[in-house]
This record gives sequence, structure tokens and C-alpha cells, in this order.
Amino acid sequence: MARNMRYLIRTVILSSLLFSAHPAARAGSGSTFDFLRTDIGARSGALGGSVSSLSDDANVIFYNPAGLATVTRRRVSFGYFKHILDINSANVAYAGDVEGLGYVGAGVLYVNYGELRRTGPGGEDLGTFGAGEFSANIGYGGVIDGGLRYGMAVKFIYSTIGEYSSSALAVDLGAQYALVPERVTVGGGISHLGTQLDPYATIREDLPLDLRVGVAVTPEHLPATFLVDFHRLTDRRESFTSRFRAFSVGVEFTLSPNMFLRAGYNNERRQDLKIGSGTNSGLAGFSLGTGISTGAYQFDYAFTSNGPVGAFHRFTISF
Repeated sequence: MARNMRYLIRTVILSSLLFSAHPAARAGSGSTFDFLRTDIGARSGALGGSVSSLSDDANVIFYNPAGLATVTRRRVSFGYFKHILDINSANVAYAGDVEGLGYVGAGVLYVNYGELRRTGPGGEDLGTFGAGEFSANIGYGGVIDGGLRYGMAVKFIYSTIGEYSSSALAVDLGAQYALVPERVTVGGGISHLGTQLDPYATIREDLPLDLRVGVAVTPEHLPATFLVDFHRLTDRRESFTSRFRAFSVGVEFTLSPNMFLRAGYNNERRQDLKIGSGTNSGLAGFSLGTGISTGAYQFDYAFTSNGPVGAFHRFTISF
């Protein structure tokens, strides 16, 4: 029975991946629930968002559910993200191997935008209102003989702005393949494929559909993994070459079995933060981070620069 269930899930995931690559399944930029594009977890933030080929991390439930099949033990992760102004975000994730079923994962992401002022047509003060967004994921991952990993996650999304609210249902589909075991892994998938169940008003909006592909390379005799990701490949762009504007690179150095150093660069973030021609963007798009493991626990931190706008700080604890 369990074998038949795994076969059915695998068939659905791989068939859906092929379907979602068809032009009819594509959506452009300009969508709702853009909070889903946020890098989740300090490791991802430090690597600039190069996450398609990440492994052995509970937070893969948010990036590429195929990575669930790489977890070496049951993992739980809690994260906190300090945004600019009064915006704060928190997340929790679980991933593990369930006997008789396979690799499963679950995750929750919450964003709070703080207290906002409400004004009338003439600028009069009408008090305050709150806004927040939430998503809950549950996923499954597996391995096909030959080193191909696959995964699927279903998510419920909810958002409130004052007295208005909206909800949606979506799926994430992913795959990873070890071209060279423990050396070269390619990954990719499509995220947020779904629809609004209830719009904010009367018009339904597109979800932030995201097709991404990436590779992770660990050179022999070098304690480092280099990652490159291309994302938002379904967005409508002005030209073919600009379609590859959204890319990120990252590197993770293993200084010791208990200490990691990470750095990353996100090109799209840097380009978006250019205020004007000739303006100095500083270190916008660059990120740094570290990880410290005590065996039972791992603590991760990431600093992401947004140039003149400010900086982000992410903290994650996993066990």
C-alpha cells in the first residue's frame, strides 16, 4: 500500500512539472502575495537566495520540496527576520523521514507589517489598522533510482489589510539530480502555482509564479560549495536576455565540522535598489552570514544589505 502511494505521488509530481513548464501555465510579474518571494531562513539569506539545490535543511519546504529527500535526520527550524521599519517575520519548519511513507515536511511563514495610519480623503486622521500575511505548507519528497529527487508541497495562503482579507491555494513542485554524487547537483522547480480562493475585492490576481533552476558545485579538495540560481523565469520581460536578470550566486565555506561562513549576491535585488542613474548603490544585493553547530543545535545568522534603504537581519535556530 505504501509503495503504491509513493508511486502515485511521484507520478503526480513529475507530470505536474511537465505541465507547468508549458506556456499556458506561465504568469507574468505584477502579482499578489509577493511576501512568498522572501528568502526564508538565515542560510538562504546569506547565500543571496541561491536555494534550488540546497540540501539537508528543514527550510527546503519553502524553496524546493525535492530537497526533503536529502535530510539525514529529523530536523526542526525556527527563524526570525527583522525587516526595515516595523515589519517582522517568523517561520517554523519540520522535515524528516517517516517510515513507510518517505520524506515529509511542513512549514509556516508569518509576516506582520505593524500598525499603519488610516487617513481620509482630506488627510484627516482616521486611526490605525493592521496588516499581515501567512502561509502554511505541507510537502513530500522522494528519490527515484539513479539519483533523481522529486518533491511537492501544498500551501494555504492568507492575507489581511485592515478589514479586507484574501486567501489562496497553491502548490510547489521541484526536482534535484546529482550529476556527480556529493560534487555537482542541479535543481529546479516551480513555486506558487495556484489561484486566489477569495480576492481582496472583486478582481482575482495572479500569484507570484516562480520558475527557477540552479546548480550546486562542491570542488574536490576544497571545503566550499558554490551555488548559482536563475529565478523568476516566467516573468514577462522586455527582451530575452533580460529574462535572466534575476540571478543569484552564493558560497558556503565549511571552516570546520561546526562552523560555516557564507556569502551571496542577488543581482535582481541590486538592480531594483538603484535609485537613479549614477547613484551609488553601496553594497545593495550583497549578503554575509555564518553558522555554528553544537551537534544537537545549529545557529545561523545572515546580514543582507539594501544599500541606501537599509539592511536585513535573519536568525535561525535548528535542531
